[in-house]
Amino acid sequence: MSLPVEERLRALEDRAAIAELIAQYGPAVDRGDADAVRALWSDDGEYGFDDTVLDAEGIHSLVDLETHRDLMRRGCAHIISAPTIVLGGDAAVAITHSAVLAGTDRGWEPARVSANRWELVRTAQGWKVNRRLNRLLDGSAVARNLLAPGGLNPRTD
Repeated sequence: MSLPVEERLRALEDRAAIAELIAQYGPAVDRGDADAVRALWSDDGEYGFDDTVLDAEGIHSLVDLETHRDLMRRGCAHIISAPTIVLGGDAAVAITHSAVLAGTDRGWEPARVSANRWELVRTAQGWKVNRRLNRLLDGSAVARNLLAPGGLNPRTD
């Protein structure tokens, strides 16, 4: 039996809003727009990459990290794949790949290729990232596990 039209429409709208939210990340960090990056996250959101976990204040200052400023000086492009999205009411999980390309004297080269798990929540302002986990695709099981199709139960690493 098919879901009612209203439920199917809401799911389509949710998927489009989540995909748009995630797509805003790359251009925001590449232009160094701290406010735009921070606006993607919920008030209690966090971003975990490598051995670093940033809270809301840290997310806002992400573009000021020396590693990021160096990428911007060289020229960079944060590219995120189309997300696979699992919806669950006012929560969702999206899985993506991401690649950071950096300018070199030889052209563009990958500086980072990663697996991502985005945990999202519906807020009064729309969908927001509550938690993003990003791990280098270095052959580790932790990174591969982030790409596994999953539900709304958070993965631990």
